[in-house]
Amino acid sequence: MPNGIFVDEEGTIRLIKQGFKVGEQEHVQAIEKLINKEVETVELEDIYYEPKSAQQHLQLELAKTKFKLGMEYLSQQKKEEALRELDEAIRLDPDNFLIRKQRWYIRYPEKFKDPIDVEWQQAQLKQEREEEANCGPDGCEIPGTDQK
Repeated sequence: MPNGIFVDEEGTIRLIKQGFKVGEQEHVQAIEKLINKEVETVELEDIYYEPKSAQQHLQLELAKTKFKLGMEYLSQQKKEEALRELDEAIRLDPDNFLIRKQRWYIRYPEKFKDPIDVEWQQAQLKQEREEEANCGPDGCEIPGTDQK
């Protein structure tokens, strides 16, 4: 699944879209509006990333910050530090597929070589969701981490 991510000159993410398609008129128009500074951000319908409520805003913002920090660590080849931040980000925002994919990419790089193993990703997501559904009153362990 191709990802569409638009980052402005200051490094602020203005659009994240799973399944971004350059042939999709709505997607192209969204990017044009961002480039022309007609809008600050664009939200396209996205079945992979849908925050549940406005009450989670602060938690989701922290997850975004942890994600950005994790990506910075990864760019510096600091994989353990990157995973620590991404694991915390997914704990804060368990519905964020982009965070999950980045964690998988670091842990299982062979699954992201050409061709990308989309079936493995679907199975991995299903397995993690099943494991997370069996949480107790103290929370659950995020698969692949030692965090609750």
